Amino acid sequence: MDQPRLSADKVAPTALEVVSSFHRGIVDTVASTVASDPVVVVGMKQNPVVKGARKLLDEEGVKFTYLEYGSYFSQWKERLAIKLWAGFPTFPMVFMKGTLVGGLSELKKLKADGKLKS
Repeated sequence: MDQPRLSADKVAPTALEVVSSFHRGIVDTVASTVASDPVVVVGMKQNPVVKGARKLLDEEGVKFTYLEYGSYFSQWKERLAIKLWAGFPTFPMVFMKGTLVGGLSELKKLKADGKLKS
């Protein structure tokens, strides 16, 4: 199911430029890492859900690249840019083979279905 999005013809070119350039360097770093590394976790400090996802992957022997952007009180704009790019509302964001699989809840489902290691 696709999330409703504002039609591109309803967004002025100046607004599109703001979105496309919003913390572009960080978005490019995340995008290139996701494209090159088999498993990537994007997270933030002090977030127990991010720690839970990393722990689950470690316990399952899944090697991953971890990208961390700030904490609850820092780098929130950078994290917002990543959320806009990915279309996912929370952290962690877990990517496998270039595909966003979700966060900790989705990792738990993959584990339960026996699909985490494949």
